[in-house]
Amino acid sequence: MINVMIVDDQALVRNGLAMIVDSQDDLSVVAEADSGDSALILAKRLAVDVVLMDVCMPGTDGIETTSRLIESEPSPRVIIVTTFDIDKYVFGALRAGASGFIVKSARAEDVIAAIRTVHAAMRSSRLVQLGGFSLRWFRIFRDRLSRRRCSTR
Repeated sequence: MINVMIVDDQALVRNGLAMIVDSQDDLSVVAEADSGDSALILAKRLAVDVVLMDVCMPGTDGIETTSRLIESEPSPRVIIVTTFDIDKYVFGALRAGASGFIVKSARAEDVIAAIRTVHAAMRSSRLVQLGGFSLRWFRIFRDRLSRRRCSTR
């Protein structure tokens, strides 16, 4: 069973994602949070394998929450789920340690596949292709980020 936490400030989005996740025999929503701060508290108390994380939320945003979750032990895998597929969010997600990035316009099948793929790769440091967001683009962003870090040292 893959334990999933959904973090989004919009109840309709959380409920929709929960219905998609819970429709599968091997997936279970173990927590829902409407803020990054709530997610951090819940993650400490529950066994969470994969987090579906919104980027733009009041208070602690999804990027900062992802970074703090990744630093915790045991750290869940995080998939950034957002309406925005622009560079600054992808860079932020990569810097924070997200395992994937998927837009809210993705099909239900893509969300399910993303969760399973990220969970299967938990022991691997490789990036995975999620919901039409090509692995090639993720690698390009990762490489750009790496070059920027190296050039600032």
